[in-house]
Amino acid sequence: MKHNFTEIETSGAAAVAARLFARDDPATGLPRPPLALAQPSDVTRAVEAARAAFDQGWRDSPIATRIRALELLRDAVRARHEDFARTISHEIGSPIDFARAHQVDAALSHIGATLRAATAMAADLAVAADLPEHRSRYEPVGVAALITPWNWPLNQVVLKVAGALIAGCTIVLKPSELAAETAALFDCCMRETGLPDGVFRLLIGDGETGEALVAHPGVDIISFTGSTEVGCAIAVQAARDFKRTILELGGKSANLLFADCDVETAVRQGVAHCFRNAGQSCNAASRMLVERSIYDAVIEASRAAAEATPVGLPNLPGAHLGPLVSDRQYQRVQNYISSGIREGATLIAGGTGHPQGLPDGFFACPTVFADVTPEMTIFREEIFGPVLTITPFETEAEAIALANNTPYGLAGYIQTGDPQRADRVARLLRVGMVQVNGSSRAPGMAFGGVKASGIGREAGLWGIRSFQDVKSISGVSAQSSATRSD
Repeated sequence: MKHNFTEIETSGAAAVAARLFARDDPATGLPRPPLALAQPSDVTRAVEAARAAFDQGWRDSPIATRIRALELLRDAVRARHEDFARTISHEIGSPIDFARAHQVDAALSHIGATLRAATAMAADLAVAADLPEHRSRYEPVGVAALITPWNWPLNQVVLKVAGALIAGCTIVLKPSELAAETAALFDCCMRETGLPDGVFRLLIGDGETGEALVAHPGVDIISFTGSTEVGCAIAVQAARDFKRTILELGGKSANLLFADCDVETAVRQGVAHCFRNAGQSCNAASRMLVERSIYDAVIEASRAAAEATPVGLPNLPGAHLGPLVSDRQYQRVQNYISSGIREGATLIAGGTGHPQGLPDGFFACPTVFADVTPEMTIFREEIFGPVLTITPFETEAEAIALANNTPYGLAGYIQTGDPQRADRVARLLRVGMVQVNGSSRAPGMAFGGVKASGIGREAGLWGIRSFQDVKSISGVSAQSSATRSD
């Protein structure tokens, strides 16, 4: 599906850009038409419009108005389900069935979770039942700059927009330039909500655009999903102006397999989770830590699982992996695979180069390394591709130490038949999220990490509160006009 980006930019940020971004087709490597990028003046216009909308009434809009806007957004996205799936598949190389069942459906699930949270939350919370005149009030922070990545291009946009919208913020969205078409389609959906002018603005731009947005004095809060390096730079800039930040950054998540787990299931699910979305997920279970007594069996099962993982063109149906998003990402993954071989890890599946039968585009081989030690680069650094590392451990304490031996702290995965061990280990992992025996997070559970994986939480009530400040009010109880959330 094609979009008129000049029209999109004019409606969203009055942008007529001279700078161009060159992009390639992930499946073929062939160039696509260049993308026009917003100028600094476009950033200023977008922020000023958002500021005016916030100050002129959106901050005080009834919660019912915000809920209705989000319901209309949900309906618009749902009506364009197939358009979104095909756009995502074409734009970032996500296989079409995966785009339908995961990329788009995940976004709709997040909207639903935010709506459920919005209908139940209160704006004012009394400090005690018998002290109603002493209360804490949640109020919108202000103009929210939302900077989103390419790997889950609709899901990550929805996570931020839904929370900010319900919180009462106005929004300037700057998506990845690699996912501009998906964002343009989302902009079409936002127009159908009937929001007042300036409540939502879209900027099609690159890192330079993002820098201008972060630095703009009219921005009150920044929500960023992307690399730890860029997140650090944003945090430094934001700190100078005392701006709030929500940072969802990189990960190097460990998957702990204990001897009492169902080895066949644990390996099948673990390999699939690592390779999901061609390994381009911040919470990928990319480090498999295995108890020594089942280590050999896990290696052989992982080899078989990797070799059985199909790779194919994104427009074809089926449960296969697609290409990486760009040549830059492809080269990054190739360099890490070469590093693993050079540093002495045992290559048990995959390797460098293209999969057989796919000589073009940015396809990578599903790759597994065994005998990986903490000193190796592939153990320590986020690869963001279909590369799994396997490391043995002797004791529970060693498994926990290995899992925590990383600057990141996004997610952890535990495979064991012992519920007491699962709970004990989950408490000791320095991460923001833990999943046990293949369990998925329920919709609305907090998403986010610790350490170099970021600050703050997204999804459900957590995602709304991230865009709100807390004000203490004493001496008067909440009046009827302010009993629901802003």
